[in-house]
Amino acid sequence: MNNDFPRILALLRSEKHISQKQAAEDLGIAQALLSHYEKGKRECGLGFLVKAADYYNVSTDYLLGRSAVSSGLFLTENDIPDGEGTGKADGFSFSSSLAKKLIISSIDVIFSILNKTKNKKLTRSISTILSLNIYKCFRLVYKLNPKNDKNFFIISEDAAFRSVTAGELLAESAAFDAAKEGRGADITAAEEITTASLEREYNKQAAALLNIIRNSENMLKGL
Repeated sequence: MNNDFPRILALLRSEKHISQKQAAEDLGIAQALLSHYEKGKRECGLGFLVKAADYYNVSTDYLLGRSAVSSGLFLTENDIPDGEGTGKADGFSFSSSLAKKLIISSIDVIFSILNKTKNKKLTRSISTILSLNIYKCFRLVYKLNPKNDKNFFIISEDAAFRSVTAGELLAESAAFDAAKEGRGADITAAEEITTASLEREYNKQAAALLNIIRNSENMLKGL
């Protein structure tokens, strides 16, 4: 069928804490056949696709990986709320404005989750990663006009980009350590994150994040 279907089918069952045996029984098929579907060893028919969508209360577009959200919503610019203090998107092309909203909404979700964990080390590390990326992006935009004075920055362009790469690696290492430490100290500090929990709490902001995740992974798979 496609590469997304097996992964999403297995993910939905896992997120809902349903055993493979129970799911197979509820869906009216043998457990071995469901296992083949979840591992991508066999393709299902249209009847099973519809039955699975009803069983997990998601759209067939989501099951097939065509939509990043369970309802099957395909995002447009008007679907995504403006972030706090972001103002209007006047003067932006549709694609730039949509990208801006996707990124801002996703960051809002990430920091909301971080705030609940009370993991200060992880929050600092992620803040550093995002700040360095903003710095790098601004330097690229600044570079567009050769008349822009290079003295605007303290660090030379070559040194800056090398340093940003090094800084990101250090921040990422610290973030991984903080996440592991936090998980080991109190597993209840971090809420269980599922597609359903994100959509329930963050609505269309979650849709923005889920779209960024899907688009990023599609891009990375092509590298």
